[in-house]
Amino acid sequence: ILKRRAEAGVKIYIIVYKEVAAAVSCNSAHTKHALNALCPEGTPGYGNIVVLRHPDHNVFENAGDMTFYWAHHEKFIVIDYEIAFIGGLDLCFGRWDSRQHPCADVHPAGVQNEMFPGQDFNNNRIMDFHTVEDWKSNELSKADFGRMPWHDVAMCLIGDCVYDIAEHFVLRWNFVKRDKYKRSDEVAWLTMTGREGENEDLIAVQRPKHPVGGYTNHPLSPLENRSWAKGQQGTVHAQVVRSSADWSSGILTEHSIQNAYIEVIENAQHFVYIENQFFITATGENQAPIHNTIGRAIVNACVKASKESRKFRVIIVIPAVPGFAGDLRDDAAMGTRAIMDYQYKSIHRGEHSIFEQIKAQGVDPKKYIFIFNLRSYDRLNKTSAMEQQEEKSGVKYQDVQRAEAEEIMAEGVHSTTDQQPTLGDDTEEKEKERLIEAKRKFEAQRSEVGLDKEVTSSDSIAATAMLNGGKVSEQRWDGDLEKEKENFVQEELYIHGKLLIVDDRIVICGSSNINDRSQLGVHDSELSIVMEDYNTIDSTMDGQPFKAGHHAATLRRLLWREHLGLLPAQPLDASKDPNAQPVDVCPNDIMEGPQYEFVADPMSDQVWDMWTGNADTNTQIFRHLFRADPDNNSKSFHPILRPVAILDS
Repeated sequence: ILKRRAEAGVKIYIIVYKEVAAAVSCNSAHTKHALNALCPEGTPGYGNIVVLRHPDHNVFENAGDMTFYWAHHEKFIVIDYEIAFIGGLDLCFGRWDSRQHPCADVHPAGVQNEMFPGQDFNNNRIMDFHTVEDWKSNELSKADFGRMPWHDVAMCLIGDCVYDIAEHFVLRWNFVKRDKYKRSDEVAWLTMTGREGENEDLIAVQRPKHPVGGYTNHPLSPLENRSWAKGQQGTVHAQVVRSSADWSSGILTEHSIQNAYIEVIENAQHFVYIENQFFITATGENQAPIHNTIGRAIVNACVKASKESRKFRVIIVIPAVPGFAGDLRDDAAMGTRAIMDYQYKSIHRGEHSIFEQIKAQGVDPKKYIFIFNLRSYDRLNKTSAMEQQEEKSGVKYQDVQRAEAEEIMAEGVHSTTDQQPTLGDDTEEKEKERLIEAKRKFEAQRSEVGLDKEVTSSDSIAATAMLNGGKVSEQRWDGDLEKEKENFVQEELYIHGKLLIVDDRIVICGSSNINDRSQLGVHDSELSIVMEDYNTIDSTMDGQPFKAGHHAATLRRLLWREHLGLLPAQPLDASKDPNAQPVDVCPNDIMEGPQYEFVADPMSDQVWDMWTGNADTNTQIFRHLFRADPDNNSKSFHPILRPVAILDS
C-alpha cells in the first residue's frame, strides 16, 4: 500500500524506534531499508518515503540525548490531517487476528489456505521473532504448535484531535531531525499551518543560518478544507494525552496519561474496566522502584464506594503470563518472573498492595476488585493423511509453509540494505528454488495419501467458542480419534490493548501500559486519547435508568460479548463489514440483538453471574485438560512436569 501511494505522489513520513539490537529483535534497520527499497532511485515514488530511526546510540556524537533503556512505544498514524489511528496495535508480524482468535493454521487441503503466512504465525511464549528481515523464515512449525492469539484495541478518529496527533508527530520529527539528521539533505524540517512565527517553538522548528534539508509546510493542502475545520463537529469530546520528555521529544516531562487515569478512576461511580498488557503500580511512596500511583486511585475509588454503600466493581483483564519467550523455570526468564512478581505485589502481596491498603481501611477488596485473563483453544488439523504426505515426500510441512510465504511476498520486504542485489549473489535465489522444489514434492504425494479428495476435518475449531459456533464434539476429524487428542492446543489469549472504560461514559485508549515505563513520562514515549461522548443513549446501571455515552457503552458491550462468546465468529472477508471501514466512510455496526441487550447493564447480576461462571468453569477445564499455567493448584514447577492425559474418555 505504501509503495502504491508513494508512486502516486503521496509523501510518507515514518519514525520507528531504534532498538538496542542485543536486547530486542525488531531490526529497525531492516524496516528502514525495506521501506526505502520500495521506490528505489529512478522509479516512480523515489524520495517520497522518508524513514527516521530514534534514539541514536552513537555515544561520541549524541551522548547527552542517548538512551539505552527506554523505547518509543507510541502507535499512531495520521493521513492527510483528516483521519488518524491511535491505540495499542503495533505495525508488525503476529498482530492481525479475528474475534474467534484461532490458534491453528494447518491445512491438509493445501497450504494456500493459510491465514498467517511466514512470520505472521507467532507465539511469543515459545519463541520470539528471529531474523525478521527474512519474512518467510519461521522456526515455529504450524504442524507442532499453536499461535498465540492477540487481543488489541485501537481507535480510528476524525476531528480536531487529528491536528493534535499530527502536531505531536511533527514535534518529534523536528526533534529527531535536530538530533540525528541536521546535516542531511534528505530530511526536511516540518512546519505546520497554525504553528507559525513564535509558535514554531511548539513543534521544535529550528532556523539555523545555513539550514540543510529545507522546510516543508504541513498539511500540504489548505487546512480549512478538512471537514472538521469547517465546524462539522462530532459528539465525542476528546483530549490527546501523552508520556513524553526531553529524551523522546525534547520537551519538559509530561505524564498526562497517568494524570488522566488517576482522575477518571477516582471519580468513577459505578465501575472501572481495564484491559492492559501489564499491571504494575503503587499505592504510595513505599513501593520503590514503582512510582506511578494508579493503584492509589483504585484504592480510593473502592474505599469511597464502600463508605457511600455503592455497588462498585473494578474489573481488570491482563495476560496470565507476560508475552516473553522462555520457560519460566529458566534463568533467562528472570525478567518475566520479575514482572509477575511486581504485578502480584501491586495487586495483593504485601502491606502496600492494593488489596492490603483497602483492607487497612476496613473494606473487603474481594467485593470490589476482580482480575481475569483470557485463553483460547483449538485443534491442529494435522491429520494422519498429512503425516503420510510428509513421510512419502520427505518434506516437512514447515518447509512447505516457508515456500508459501516466499510466493506470497516474493518482493518488497527481503531487502536489508538500500542497494540492489549484485551479480553473482544467488544465495537467496537458490534457497527460493529449494523451497519451491520442496513444495512440489510435497504436493506430488497428495493423491497417494488420499488428500486429492475433500478434506472434511476443520482447519480450526476456534469458532466453537463463539455464538452459534457449535460444539467441539460435533467437529469432524479425518482419522484416528486417539491421534486427534494429541492435536488439541491451548494458549493464553494475549491482551495487548491499553484500554480504560469508566461508567459507560469515558474511554481512554492508546499505547500506554500500566507500569512506570509508560506512565512516568521520563521513560517510554506514549500517546493516548481520552474520550467522552455527549451523545447519550438510554441504558441501565444496576437495574436503574441510566444515560450512557454512546461511544463508551457500545465499545464496552462489543468487548464483553466477544469475551463471553456472545458474538458470532468473524469471516475472513471484511470488505462488507462496517467495522472494518474508516470512520469517515460509515459508522460502526454495534450489532444489536438479544446479546447486545443482555450486556447493556454492566452491573447486572445476570451478566456478572455469566462472567464469573464462565471464568470458574473455564479455569477448571483448562486445568484438567491442559494443565494451564499459572494455576493456584500448582505450588511449584514439579507438578507441571508430570505427564497428564490430554482428554478423558
